[in-house]
Amino acid sequence: MAEPWRDRARRAVEWNWRLRAVGDARPHYVICGKDALAYYVARAVLESELPVGGARVTVVVPERYRSNGPDVAGLRGVRVVRSDRLDVPTFEAAGLAGAAGLALLHQDDVGNLYAALCAQAVDQRVRQVLRMFNGTLADGVRKLLKARVEVLSDAEMAAPAFVAAALGEVDPSSFQHRDKTLRVARRADVRPQDVVCALADFGAEQGVRLLPAEQAEADLVLAEATGQPPGTEVAARRLVRARRRRRPVTVLMGAVRGFATRKIGIAVMLVLALIAVLGALISRAEDVSPLEALYLTLVTTLSGADPDTNKAADAQIMQVVLNLAGLALIPLITAVVVDGIVNARLALHTGRLQPAREGHFVVVGLGNVGTRVMAQLREYDVEVVAIDKNPEPRGAALARQLEVPLVVGDAALPETLASASVADCQALVVASTDDVANLEAALAARDLRDDLRVVLRLFDGDFAERVEETFALGVSRSVSYLAAPAFIGALTERAVITTIPVDRHALPVAEVPVAPGSELDGRPLDVVNRDGQVRLIARTPAGGAKTIWWRDLEPRQVIFPGDRLTVVARRRGLDWLTKQCAPPAVGKAPTPPGQLGSVPRSAPTSPGAARPVGPPSLPTVEPAPPPGPTDQEVAASAPGAAHPVSTPISPPVAAVPPTQGAGVEHWPGEQSGDTGVRDEPDASATRSA
Repeated sequence: MAEPWRDRARRAVEWNWRLRAVGDARPHYVICGKDALAYYVARAVLESELPVGGARVTVVVPERYRSNGPDVAGLRGVRVVRSDRLDVPTFEAAGLAGAAGLALLHQDDVGNLYAALCAQAVDQRVRQVLRMFNGTLADGVRKLLKARVEVLSDAEMAAPAFVAAALGEVDPSSFQHRDKTLRVARRADVRPQDVVCALADFGAEQGVRLLPAEQAEADLVLAEATGQPPGTEVAARRLVRARRRRRPVTVLMGAVRGFATRKIGIAVMLVLALIAVLGALISRAEDVSPLEALYLTLVTTLSGADPDTNKAADAQIMQVVLNLAGLALIPLITAVVVDGIVNARLALHTGRLQPAREGHFVVVGLGNVGTRVMAQLREYDVEVVAIDKNPEPRGAALARQLEVPLVVGDAALPETLASASVADCQALVVASTDDVANLEAALAARDLRDDLRVVLRLFDGDFAERVEETFALGVSRSVSYLAAPAFIGALTERAVITTIPVDRHALPVAEVPVAPGSELDGRPLDVVNRDGQVRLIARTPAGGAKTIWWRDLEPRQVIFPGDRLTVVARRRGLDWLTKQCAPPAVGKAPTPPGQLGSVPRSAPTSPGAARPVGPPSLPTVEPAPPPGPTDQEVAASAPGAAHPVSTPISPPVAAVPPTQGAGVEHWPGEQSGDTGVRDEPDASATRSA
């Protein structure tokens, strides 16, 4: 039977695309995901200044899906492949063979593992970056795959920011690099000699000012760790001590209040008060000692007494009332016991919490992020209560192991919040994956208490800012944006050491090598620092010499090939620095000394030695370079290209790709110059950039 014409057309289109990819020497990245993390990673790769000429990005998304945040399939300049299964045919349709990197960003550990194995069957040389929550499985994946693989957990990277916000402290980010341990702290909490660089100034009129030039005006700094515990640990210890100092009577009364319902408790208290009053009156009427009066009261109440007609009328009346109180007390005690047992069984089976709590933390949503937040709070020994709609959420087993009560119900309902004692908690962390549900829970909690500290997870940064301005709901965090720099660095093979979250921004700490003949080759160190973009904190000379840290960095020291520069930067600042440190294009004539990109220098006596360098000459117009390689050749020779080539293998096929066909949507031949995309996901970043 002849092949249908639609299948023949589809095969022809796919063949044309494959020929086009062969002729395009720009590095190709394949990103599989549908949420905000995939969006930020794809957008960063598209906007990256390296390699020269941009990169080709293919995004694999399901056939039908709903995005809670920014839509990765709506990015301009990406090729979209729609497939519900990440298997070998899907990766072949996406052009994975010969790609520079593959990012598997779905929230499915097993699905990502299967996709990694299929991708390995297509091309073992491609670099893979996997998103995984299970740490044990992640360790096994690193050993199992033959391809180059990096396994990261966005929840693990973002959870400290949520914990710090809940405790009212700065994020306790700390990392070790070379022979130093650095941490993030408030400027007032560290000694001036320990300050490495300024990170943020929150008092600026235009919003948060990142990497300011003035060290003294910065509210948040990167400092050398000298043994002091981070602020989050200090705050948690203070809360634990306050909980232990509670009066025993208060704790006992709280337990009694939680054991029975309010009406039964009031009835028991009234009957006991009546018995006490009648006992005191009987003791006075019969003129006996307090111990004898207590004995008579108990015997009369619990077992009754023989009638005595010789007693006074008032004493007989009190004795009768006391007998009636005893008859009422016994059923009430029985009701209290039965009610307590029933409540305990209901709490066990339905997750409802009856005991009242105070000074604890409430975590809504035991998904990836909520489970990490709960675990880190319990590491500080603070009391935690969890809320989730699902009776068996992802973190249910860990909650039982950590003895964290789980309330099953909708966090937007007042009765659910009351079961978790939200009105008396220290802070509420709303970390589910639904923006609408998170906002509803935060508003319902604020109705219970106006001054409640709320840490809100919202995927859309612009929506988060508008919510903060309109409803004043406290702190909002974007897990995807906090974790995106680490995934971007792993995908493009940049040495990102860690990512420092500041407000809703993220500052990557990276180590960038200087290539021979690059723009920074022979330049002084002071050209690396750019206010608001890049801050140099260390330099490791070529040859494995000892790292020179910020205290000993001389601005006039010369940068040599092979040096490694450790910087704190914004994403675009890191793009600029990587471009400056990249090797020159193949066939490009070296820049003569004295022109832009070079400074005159004498022959070095030893690598890393400081020496005076004359002032750089004024920039001159560089003459037009001779005919050299194309942009594609430059891109292929830059870092991050999977298979560098010097010349195109074959000319591109002059075929216009269809807008949609065989599950493949648009992919412009050149990267779209979308100047409207901001450097940060929220609107305040525009003001602070």
